[in-house]
Amino acid sequence: MALVAYTLLPWPESDWCAAHEAPPVQWRPFHSIDDIVNDTSGLSLLARLESAAVLQVVFNVVLFVPWGLFLRRFFGRGIGLTVFGGAAVSVLIEVTQGTGVFGLAGCVYRVADVDDVLTNTAGAAIGALLAPVLLRWMPGQELRRTRGEPRPVTRTRRLLGMVVDLAAYTAVAAVVATAYRAYVLYGRGDTLPPDDAWGDHAVPSMVAFVLVVLVPAVSGSGASLGQRALWLAPRWPDGAVHRSRALARSLCGFGLYGLLDVVSALPPLGAGGTDVAASLTNVVIVVSGLAVLFGGPRGLSFRLAGARVADARTEAAEVAVAR
Repeated sequence: MALVAYTLLPWPESDWCAAHEAPPVQWRPFHSIDDIVNDTSGLSLLARLESAAVLQVVFNVVLFVPWGLFLRRFFGRGIGLTVFGGAAVSVLIEVTQGTGVFGLAGCVYRVADVDDVLTNTAGAAIGALLAPVLLRWMPGQELRRTRGEPRPVTRTRRLLGMVVDLAAYTAVAAVVATAYRAYVLYGRGDTLPPDDAWGDHAVPSMVAFVLVVLVPAVSGSGASLGQRALWLAPRWPDGAVHRSRALARSLCGFGLYGLLDVVSALPPLGAGGTDVAASLTNVVIVVSGLAVLFGGPRGLSFRLAGARVADARTEAAEVAVAR
């Protein structure tokens, strides 16, 4: 999202394209040094550090440090591949800018600069070199070797799964709402709807409820997205997978939050009804979290549904031992 925002936005209007010539491609390496010298001549040290010419170079480097950090430590790639990958992504960005998003923008409105490639690549290299130090706490290759082994089900895993569910629900609703507003503004050319409009809140909440709550509950093990991310799954006394009971379990926990969020977004309820439903969503989150924190990993939803929470890899490990 940062790369898209920093390199492509704001999107040019047709009037702007007609009034401006395409900026030339900057092919000369290290021209940024000359820009810094010329733009900061006669300034104090602090003023130089705060100048746009200096900050542009610094932030171009900083922008790609995370690339080097994660590709080197989390994905386990070498320094060479990490630096080459950063350079390749930077080249793709500059080509995108130099071609007006491959002709989709209607004109070239951003400068394609070879120095951006050099500074981005430098940032990826710095991140790759710092990764073993800054991300020493992050599991590396040893996690891949033990990834399939079951681990104890703890309160921390359960609470983190709830956080993932809430984040997924919020993200899906935000994406749908943003897409709707973008369609209204750019697709239809209308003014943006008010914040309480149907398509701005109710529809995104409904889509999030279906995708994040209902679909996971009636598919596979019946675990939520957050539980699947943490390798957790509900287990029933008879060992079978019960869709209806899994759905009921979901609606006793995070599903109830999603349902109340949808209800709070429905216009016919009026201000009073929506306020009550919105307040209850916070109550559900707090009660569910406290139930896990003080009552154990089963929490409230698993207890009400008569299920236990287990590591999803347990059955696979038992089958492997039996074989």
